[in-house]
Amino acid sequence: MTGQGRDPAFLAVRDLTKRFGGLTAVSDATFDVREGSITGLIGPNGAGKTTLFAVIAGFEQPSAGLVLLGGKEITGRRPHDLAKLGLARTFQIVQPFAGLSVRENIAVGAFLRLPKRRDALALAEEVGQRLGLGPQLDKPAAALTVAGRKRLEVARALATRPRILLLDEVLAGLNPSELRYFLPVLQDIRSGGVTILMIEHVMQAVMSLCEYVHVISGGRIIASGEAAEVVVNPAVIEAYLGHGAAQRLAGHA
Repeated sequence: MTGQGRDPAFLAVRDLTKRFGGLTAVSDATFDVREGSITGLIGPNGAGKTTLFAVIAGFEQPSAGLVLLGGKEITGRRPHDLAKLGLARTFQIVQPFAGLSVRENIAVGAFLRLPKRRDALALAEEVGQRLGLGPQLDKPAAALTVAGRKRLEVARALATRPRILLLDEVLAGLNPSELRYFLPVLQDIRSGGVTILMIEHVMQAVMSLCEYVHVISGGRIIASGEAAEVVVNPAVIEAYLGHGAAQRLAGHA
């Protein structure tokens, strides 16, 4: 186990590799996510973050390595099977069902556990209110703002009643006011018993939310630790700012 003390890993990734022909997008990634935590996955653009999410969540098959959830191997399982096991993810590019209302979009996720339409719509109402979408529930999903679509994406995933939620840049594109609203929402989701692993570029959010952070660069995990430790790690500074950046910054300190 890596880096999170003696707490057992709820999600364990071991030597995970994904190749696309001659390109290795993710190489021997190993990290843990503790149950009940909000854990960050950060790194520069093109580092392999979304590919890693896609492999964990079953949208891409791994070239090598293992993924375990609650101690049970889930490597290569299909997304709908993983959803039944309690693993849900959001997508960086939000694409709601434009012809459906906000309530109906959320109900799509709820149908995973609740086959009756009445029950699924009731859960959609509950989750929508929780995500601040109450006034928009009966409006077309296509009419939502960027912030509203981000909330809907999380609501749809949350309606599947996940044990762990993989969030892919849900805070990207939000203004400071929207960001201040969303941070307590994510903390509330975690308080409700859902473990969160989030890809994020908004460092304010990472520092505020994440107890633990993993950094990926060039497809490899280059650092793991508490957020305050990771952001001053020389390897992380160089991954974001380029070769020699850590030494230059130290010279100006």
